[in-house]
Amino acid sequence: MKDAFLKLAVLSENTVAMPGGIGEWGLSILIEVNGRKILFDTGERGNLLGNSRVMGIDLKAVEALVLSHGHYDHTGGIKSFLQYRGELPVYAHPDLFAYHCHTPDKPQYIGIPYSKEELEILGAKFVFSREPLEISPGVFISGEVPRKTAFERVGESLFCLENGRRISPDPFHDDMSLFCVTPEGLFIVLGCAHAGLVNIVEHAREVTGESRVFGIIGGTHLGPASLEQQESTINYLKELDLRFLGANHCTGLAVISRLASIFGPRFRFCPAGGSYIFQTG
Repeated sequence: MKDAFLKLAVLSENTVAMPGGIGEWGLSILIEVNGRKILFDTGERGNLLGNSRVMGIDLKAVEALVLSHGHYDHTGGIKSFLQYRGELPVYAHPDLFAYHCHTPDKPQYIGIPYSKEELEILGAKFVFSREPLEISPGVFISGEVPRKTAFERVGESLFCLENGRRISPDPFHDDMSLFCVTPEGLFIVLGCAHAGLVNIVEHAREVTGESRVFGIIGGTHLGPASLEQQESTINYLKELDLRFLGANHCTGLAVISRLASIFGPRFRFCPAGGSYIFQTG
């Protein structure tokens, strides 16, 4: 029997593909690699708890939480999760609690809806890092991702406030991804890819020393991106020898449909309720 080296379960996403499940604007993915369970993001409203029960998954077994960035749709479920799970390490960038906003004409806060102190009382043991960090054998948080491409940009509608000063566009220093080194190459888990998908993949190669990219899952933020960024990113993806592409959440339906037509059976829609098992050989 072949051994599974990686298991993924989508617990929260915009769409849902299971009876009794609930979709929400957000993202949460449970990763099991080398026998260790790591939760990546918590969705918007805590529906990851009910969805996990429908899927037969007990989140008490989660050993660590990774937060990709401070937007509400990736952190809103953390309070419900901590109340259920209890104390555990929470890996994030030091700017997780930055005052993220959108709509410049009428600023609206879209950051994490809870204070650091409130979450620590519930059991969050924050581990902040600007640098890449191996949190489990072969599993890395990206740390701050260098911005090297000319075409990957953050939308002008997204900005942050710092000491009353508006910083536009939002630099998203806190945007992080998860890199899993597998026997088949890199598997990259994205939150919203505000740092740019290409920047993230190239950073993953540099951090891990593994050039092969086996799979990618998560939000790509290509939905609101310019046509130039969409085309350049898609052309880049075509050059990768991907076996799995699960672009969802902020990728946008139009781009998702295009990726599905380009990558065929290698593409998966990855709604809440989706489970994916990868085996050696």
